[in-house]
Amino acid sequence: MANNKKLVEAITSMEDDFAQWYTDVVKKAELCGYTSVKGCMAIKPAGYAIWENIQHELDRRFKETGVQNVYMPIFIPESLLQKEKDHVEGFAPEVAWVTHGGLDPLQERLCVRPTSETLFCDFYAKEIQSHRDLPKVYNQWCSVVRWEKTTRPFLRSREFLWQEERTIQMLNLYADFCEEVLAIPVIKGQKTDKEKFSGAEATYTIESLMHDGKALQSCTSHNFGDGFARAFGIQYTDKENKLQYVHQTSWGMTTRMIGAIIMVHGDNSGLVLPPRIAPVQAVIIPIQQRKEGVLEKADEMFAALKAAGVRVKVDDTDKSPGFKFAEQEMRGIPIRIECGPKDIENGQAVICRRDTREKYTVTFDELVEKVQEILETIQKDMLERARKHRDSHTYVATNYEEFKDTIVNKPGFVKAMWCGDRACEDKIKEDVQATSRCMPFEQEHLSDVCVCCGKPAKKMVYWGRAY
Repeated sequence: MANNKKLVEAITSMEDDFAQWYTDVVKKAELCGYTSVKGCMAIKPAGYAIWENIQHELDRRFKETGVQNVYMPIFIPESLLQKEKDHVEGFAPEVAWVTHGGLDPLQERLCVRPTSETLFCDFYAKEIQSHRDLPKVYNQWCSVVRWEKTTRPFLRSREFLWQEERTIQMLNLYADFCEEVLAIPVIKGQKTDKEKFSGAEATYTIESLMHDGKALQSCTSHNFGDGFARAFGIQYTDKENKLQYVHQTSWGMTTRMIGAIIMVHGDNSGLVLPPRIAPVQAVIIPIQQRKEGVLEKADEMFAALKAAGVRVKVDDTDKSPGFKFAEQEMRGIPIRIECGPKDIENGQAVICRRDTREKYTVTFDELVEKVQEILETIQKDMLERARKHRDSHTYVATNYEEFKDTIVNKPGFVKAMWCGDRACEDKIKEDVQATSRCMPFEQEHLSDVCVCCGKPAKKMVYWGRAY
């Protein structure tokens, strides 16, 4: 096969049309399908299995910090939503409303939750009286509805799955999860006031860079101070028997991270999944499987790998080996193991890496150890490749002409100084359709003046075009 020939011709090249490439991968890898409800997706088993692994690993990490899971109603009374002015103004354009119960008009409209701050606050107002009732460290796994005008599978849909927590800051946990499990390097920082969450005093974020040079907000953590507590009357008596308002935070991660995995790691043959999140880590493909002993050997390898904790399957369908290879690449399974009569005769199997397509010939005795070793190597290599791509597409600009030219002609992050004035953010967005991604915790002094207006600078900011 020629080096440049794609194994799956049905996928548009990402170099030709990145948006179409993304859609092709989502469809051909059978991650989700379209539905009769415009803007909503049906997540298929292959896509949901990735979400289950994300959910399982995050939930484990949450619970190690003392988090407990709860569930709140899907409906929010309009009067409850109105209690926090900034919050409701921020979400009003995206809210879906229920006006009838059966055939009868409701006395009060109910919104389908776009987020659950108001529900948690109403709950806390009844639950919290004393400092002995604190802290409340609750998390909810659920779906939310936001009536987006423009939708795209996983990245922006009208209903999506997420977790939302109310109390403690978890930004470092999210950053570690993204890098250690999803192999996606992130920038940690604070959002500007223009970009922060509606009703928050401050919003913190981790930002990642996709293969096409656009940024993706990968998760956020919000400090609400006591704003929601005052609106909802959430008070407790402290140790001196004085009434105090609680302080709250919230944070969440969504199914858009499946989109991030696709756009950070995928290639023109389909998905490339990091081993730690892959539902299937290795697929065994028997060659000439009707010949005596081939399927038996495949089952033997399956049993040994499964016993060692590897998520493995045998593809014993009647498809041709070439089709199975292409399908394995399309679905992003990290390792392919090939074994036929000649391999069995020589006491060996062939391992092929999905990310680099490197091949290794190993004996049956060393198969399990070698598969485990290669899976760890793939995980590390994928993170380093993504980090190298991000760093090589991160630029510095110290004047406005240089800044605009870089944004337009060099997709990626642009680091530049900012005066703190929203007018400069608005001008940048109007001129080059770029937004402030975050003010990184690790600040650099690139210049004394704002890249946009030339006034004294206050912060270094990551800028970019984003999903």
